[in-house]
Amino acid sequence: MRTLCASTLIGEFFVIGFAGLVAMQTSDLSAGTVWAVSGTAMVLSVLLCGMLSRPGGVQLGWLLQIGLVASGFVVPMMFILGAAFGALWWASVHFGRKVDAAKARFAAASPDAA
Repeated sequence: MRTLCASTLIGEFFVIGFAGLVAMQTSDLSAGTVWAVSGTAMVLSVLLCGMLSRPGGVQLGWLLQIGLVASGFVVPMMFILGAAFGALWWASVHFGRKVDAAKARFAAASPDAA
């Protein structure tokens, strides 16, 4: 699960950065405000890559997804991109857990496991 979720978060890092550039040009917000919010979200997305195996890491990822969709109020295209990344996040968590369970079953059944 960790690899799939981390890949999604790194993709979000770039999308958030590009959305910040768009927001600077198209919104009434100051550059400082845009980069304070975008920069915080970008740092959070990278930090979450290391927190995925800890309690609450996946839940913080869901909060980031909600924030990504909510950023559509500043950059309307983010409604679509946020929803797409939310779906990717769901798929990463869902299928990642299935892969982890299959790996654990395989390791338990392996004769080298003893």
